[in-house]
Amino acid sequence: MLIAEVYESLQGEGRLAGTPSVFLRTSGCNLRCQWCDTPFTSWKPTGDQRTIDALCTEVTGFGLQHVVVTGGEPLVAAGIGELCNRLRRAGQHVTIETAGTVLPPAGPPAADLMSLSPKLASSTPVSATGDWPRRHEAARRSDETLTALMASSPFQLKFVINTPIDLDEAVAWLADLGIPSGSPAGRHVYLMPQGTDPATLHATEAWLGPACNQLGFQLCRRHHIDWFGNRRGS
Repeated sequence: MLIAEVYESLQGEGRLAGTPSVFLRTSGCNLRCQWCDTPFTSWKPTGDQRTIDALCTEVTGFGLQHVVVTGGEPLVAAGIGELCNRLRRAGQHVTIETAGTVLPPAGPPAADLMSLSPKLASSTPVSATGDWPRRHEAARRSDETLTALMASSPFQLKFVINTPIDLDEAVAWLADLGIPSGSPAGRHVYLMPQGTDPATLHATEAWLGPACNQLGFQLCRRHHIDWFGNRRGS
């Protein structure tokens, strides 16, 4: 499979924030988000073809217990199910980071945490040329796929929020998924500010944090931006 990078860092987002982890980033994506922070895996996919044997050896060689399989969109990668199974058999806690828009032919891969990041309307690349705005908008929401992935493993839902309009859309979408504001399942929902620098993130957190408290959802800080800055391999 095409792999953009494999590196060791701290998980910066969500339920396992702060956990030392190996990040295994596949290259290739079925979406083209306006604010994509890994364009080298989507707009211009780059990387090297790697075997599952070689990847498992490299991941376990770091000596950590957690691996985050991310992208791009890892669920479009051939062999993703076998890779996740092999990593789990090797004693790894496997988190899969996915937009939740596509299922592999064999069904949801086995994971210890399915980290789902549904894409709101603001993710559509309206300024892009060609057919990508239409393709992205048509593909970005698949409630049937999200429901299947949520049923397959422990999960968290992470929505990228830039404006109050994004927040309203996320709240309505969650209600469609059976997770209305104030419900016990809200503990699985993380609302994350959009941005790649601390000042932008903190400005959004100033109003998003109180909103999360009111709605019964979690504020998802992008800690790695504070820790390392917006740079590849961190």
